[in-house]
Amino acid sequence: MAPAVKAFRGDDRFDTTVCVTGQHRSMLDQVLDLFGIVPDIDLDIMRDEQTLTDVTVATLTGLKQVFASEQPDAVLVHGDTTTAMAASLAAFYAHIRVGHVEAGLRTGDLQAPWPEEMNRRFVDLVGHWMFAPTEISAEALRREGVEDERIFVTGNTVIDALLDVVEDIGTDAAKKAAPDARFDFLDPAKRLIAVTGHRRENFDGGLERMCSALARLAQRGDVEIVYPVHLNENVQRAAKSVLADAPGVHLIEPQDYLPFVYLMDRSHLIITDSGGIQEEAPSLGKPVLVTRDVTERPEAVDAGTCQLVGTDPERIVSAAETLLDNETEYQRVSAISNPYGDGQAAARILDAMAKCISN
Repeated sequence: MAPAVKAFRGDDRFDTTVCVTGQHRSMLDQVLDLFGIVPDIDLDIMRDEQTLTDVTVATLTGLKQVFASEQPDAVLVHGDTTTAMAASLAAFYAHIRVGHVEAGLRTGDLQAPWPEEMNRRFVDLVGHWMFAPTEISAEALRREGVEDERIFVTGNTVIDALLDVVEDIGTDAAKKAAPDARFDFLDPAKRLIAVTGHRRENFDGGLERMCSALARLAQRGDVEIVYPVHLNENVQRAAKSVLADAPGVHLIEPQDYLPFVYLMDRSHLIITDSGGIQEEAPSLGKPVLVTRDVTERPEAVDAGTCQLVGTDPERIVSAAETLLDNETEYQRVSAISNPYGDGQAAARILDAMAKCISN
């Protein structure tokens, strides 16, 4: 949401209040600092061992008071988090219209991704303005009965944010120096494979299978693998049980946004079960292997920038080795344009909201 915050705060037609829940405290704070955002309201809901129920209840309770005090005309939420879902419900209860940034993404399976598919569908159900990143997501909304006048195809603001950070790394020596030093253990003679894996639907053996594929790829000797391991104990257990002593594999702490963008930009290819990375990596010309069976982002698969490989080790290894050993295929995939936007999504959202208000 950082690009949208910047756009709305810079336009005197809007009085913009930024409220954060603090659902993921450490992840939130570094992003706020990176983009220079000072929240007006911080619910600070994060507690040790919190459940999805805890997050939902705390968000509803906190935002009930916020909405009563602020009396906003509109609430903008992003994506498929529990925060987005609960904020939309709180706004719905308060008869406040909701604008959904990143609306219309679907897998068609409520269990994958879980609970994100349900969260996103709920926001679209109660939302009023739908800011769809692509025409495919807009069409999904139309099939569900959303009127055309409430749908705006804008691209995704995550691309705006990514391109801003890449530019900063490229032009600000101080911002580049820090990740250069942090990742000085990387061998420039080897191609880098950046990895993330944390989806709940992969907890039941899927992460272990993915990790076994990584171990096999590392045995090639011409690649280096960096895996920032999510703090969830299920993810930690899977990664360490398979990869703790694997040569050429670096299990590191979860990374802040800027150093992870640096890793993506430096990588040869990316293996992930993350939704956002499926959108971001193509802007950097990086092929993506998606360790999921379904995705709510089919545009990248259709375009060819992403390939669904599930968690079967044979499929992961085979797809990775094709990209590692077939330079023609690698260059073909790397050159495909990103279907998720051009870095102007926030400007389009601002323009759409201004026109809605004027009407």
